[in-house]
Amino acid sequence: MRQEDIKKILEVGVLLSSERDLNHLLESILSCVMELSGCDAGTLYLRDGDSLRFKIMRNNTLQTYSGGDGKDPELPPVPLDKGNVCALALLEDRIICIENVKDNKEYDFSGPARYDAMTGYNTRSMLVVPMRNREGEKIGVLQLINAQDEKGEVCAFAGDMVLVVESVASQAAITIQNVRYIEEIKELYQSFVRVMSSAIDERTPYNASHARHMAECGSRFVDYLGTCKGQEKFSPAKKEEFLMSILLHDIGKLVIPLEVMNKSQRLLPEQYGALVHRMETAELLAQIDWLSDLITSEEKEKRVKKIREAAALVDRINTAGFVTDEQAEQLQELQKESYRGQDGSQKPFVTPEEYHMLSIRRGTLSEEERRTMEEHVSITDKLLSQIHFPPELSHVREWAAAHHEFLNGSGYPKQRKGEEIPREVRMITILDIFDSLVADDRPYKRAMPVERALSILTAMAEKEGKLDPELTGLFIESRCWERS
Repeated sequence: MRQEDIKKILEVGVLLSSERDLNHLLESILSCVMELSGCDAGTLYLRDGDSLRFKIMRNNTLQTYSGGDGKDPELPPVPLDKGNVCALALLEDRIICIENVKDNKEYDFSGPARYDAMTGYNTRSMLVVPMRNREGEKIGVLQLINAQDEKGEVCAFAGDMVLVVESVASQAAITIQNVRYIEEIKELYQSFVRVMSSAIDERTPYNASHARHMAECGSRFVDYLGTCKGQEKFSPAKKEEFLMSILLHDIGKLVIPLEVMNKSQRLLPEQYGALVHRMETAELLAQIDWLSDLITSEEKEKRVKKIREAAALVDRINTAGFVTDEQAEQLQELQKESYRGQDGSQKPFVTPEEYHMLSIRRGTLSEEERRTMEEHVSITDKLLSQIHFPPELSHVREWAAAHHEFLNGSGYPKQRKGEEIPREVRMITILDIFDSLVADDRPYKRAMPVERALSILTAMAEKEGKLDPELTGLFIESRCWERS
């Protein structure tokens, strides 16, 4: 064997051990063994149940090349029966080397004959090598056609080259197995992420599809940035890491109490029920006093009207997105009102605790409840710290747990600011705020028109200093929330 051939073999070993994309790997395997053996054509098959599937085909004379781009050659699979030479080599786990297929009566070469008739090609020498992984599992076949001598004439495959191809095929099978393991692990991670993201959405109707919408929008945003001058183009691996961070950013909500997560009104259901019951009781007592001649009809009507106006005010404030100054003043007056109970004591229309909850100016959560809700980012960080992410996903925990941090330091949980916040986190924050503003499934607000949401993002970036102005501008330019 020439020194040059030995060098090529070593190069093949390095190449195969470094490739992590299965399609590129298969293409490299076939190209390498064709170069080593000096043959004109070749096919790589992978086993799929009871058949062999064409994965890569190369023919230099005919200049036909298919596979390697993720799409298999459009040929029917080869059944695993001994009538096919490539299947026979796999079934009997042996190398088949033929000097001239036209003179050989031992094997069925009707397939190559049909191929030659259709294309005008002349198949002569053939080498078929099964591929086995480290467990001895038969995973595929290498079929090489028409070895060539130094003059370019078709010849038989040399004996020492048969051993080389067998060695490369064995190494290739192990590498294929390793790459498949890596893909299975990645799919395991991705399926875990999908399950966790779905669990959050399923847990509450008020977070439905939030992460999925963000990921879809984020994917288009990343692609758009890749077309912008001066902007980093995400590699496929980094894009995957970024999207995984989005899908896991709210995982901490799995342990937030549902009475906080699903709070669509300022008063909790039991609080609202108690207040309604109190109002109904006050109205019934007014009726009883009138029927007992303790008050006049006019006094009764006045009391009933007052009670109903109070109940209506509570209903308006309880579900309002924002409590106006006028409503706040009316509520303050209402807390001073009371009625006489059956035992003769004065009962408040609104208890101090109810007044406290109804006094919430924006949204439905009290300060205590808001702090509980904000804990979801710290819980996200804690939960993700229990996962051993591979190097290519090493930023998922950090990016996911920091999506409520603002550039001016007013965010949470760590009040990070400026350059302390990675660019990817700034992007996730923009996506999160935008989707929250335009979402139509939130209990505490109506869906906001897109242009209004964009003006809020702009104000948060340019006036308040919370968001990255450049990324916010690019987000708006991208229109990435619009589905093509």
